[in-house]
Amino acid sequence: MRSYLILGMCALYLIQYFTELHWLQLVVVGLSLVAFMSSAFKADRFPRYLGIIMMTAGLVIEWGKGTGIEGISDGIFLILPLICLLTLAPLLSIPLRLGGYFGSVAVLLRNLLHQPRKLYAGITGTLFLLSPILNLGSVRIIHEFLEEIKLPSTMSAKSYLVGFTTAVLWSPYFASVSLVLHYLDISYDIYILYGFGLSILSLVVGNICFAFWEKRHTISEEMAPIVPIEKKHRRQLMELVLFVVILMGSCLLIQISTQWSMIVIVCLVSIIIPVLFGVITMDWKRLVPPLTDFCSRTVPMLNNEIMLFMSAGMLAFAMKGTAAANKVSDLLVVLANKSFILFALAVMLIVLGITYIGVHQIAAVGALAMQLNAAELGISNIGLALLLLLTWSISTALSPFSGLNLMVSRFANISGVQTGLRANGVHLSIFAIIGIVIISFIS
Repeated sequence: MRSYLILGMCALYLIQYFTELHWLQLVVVGLSLVAFMSSAFKADRFPRYLGIIMMTAGLVIEWGKGTGIEGISDGIFLILPLICLLTLAPLLSIPLRLGGYFGSVAVLLRNLLHQPRKLYAGITGTLFLLSPILNLGSVRIIHEFLEEIKLPSTMSAKSYLVGFTTAVLWSPYFASVSLVLHYLDISYDIYILYGFGLSILSLVVGNICFAFWEKRHTISEEMAPIVPIEKKHRRQLMELVLFVVILMGSCLLIQISTQWSMIVIVCLVSIIIPVLFGVITMDWKRLVPPLTDFCSRTVPMLNNEIMLFMSAGMLAFAMKGTAAANKVSDLLVVLANKSFILFALAVMLIVLGITYIGVHQIAAVGALAMQLNAAELGISNIGLALLLLLTWSISTALSPFSGLNLMVSRFANISGVQTGLRANGVHLSIFAIIGIVIISFIS
């Protein structure tokens, strides 16, 4: 029942986007609050308490600003596109699973098991390819392929975090990119080359750092025998790359031609792709089990995400224009006028400090994106977007409470601090420094 409530909320949001009916917006907001409250009973303890605290704080602050029900409705409605994105994006994995593409990825990785550096490049490269459309599901899939091999904990932590966080910088299927570009009013077609370039930089830095690390840490080169990659698997790997390119290209072309919100486009594409798969293969019966699993298992498992996304979004919206937010904004403007480097470091420290204690990136980065004005800072909108997304990516890896860090630390059997700071601190520091220098020139 909860899954149909959430899916109905997403469907009504998409309808409201095109019809712009005010009464329908209120209905969608009402459904979202019901979904939030129902998720509270099913969420894990920490996300539940944190979500309730952030939502309560957001409602109290917004009400105190004198905006009333209208302001609260606007705050909830502003975060709904990201909830829809989070809910509908997993539909993209259905054609990939049914097409056997994940099996080909498994064959590729197993073929590299005897070569640590190539295996690391294979894992990070595969996550670079899959994470933009599968989100955290990509990490879970890769781990399933390699679980029986028992990779060293540090190698797992390094490869999973480096590969996944590249998507945070450029994928329109991620809340990070969608939220920052939405708040800064930047078109995705203008941003894509900058974000993609920054993600490539992260991938390169990560692989270079691992090469130096591997020299000092002996890893067995006999973890598994070489398994030849058959022609069938090579073809499917090429088709997988082509699928991602066409998917991203289609979203970009649709936005350029329609000027619709990229979040809405991604949601629509996520729905259309499985339908196209059924039309092309004419095998609708195969679609029934994964669609049933999506409705009965995948959507109901979003309790933690709905709690954190909605509450953090409401808190970020409520913080805009408050005395505390204005003071932080004024301080950052002063620093930006003195030195972009000081400004960038201050933004990173603020976000890292907030997210390291458990507050979601949506609240920290979202509040900054809504509060800061690029013109007052003396930088370009693109430069500000890149800095915020660079910060989001780094905090996702470092925060022991991020969904990524929690998942990887569980897979690697080490603490969140070891997963983030100890295993990836050097890579993230180098990437942050190079990234800030590059952004300073762009700005």
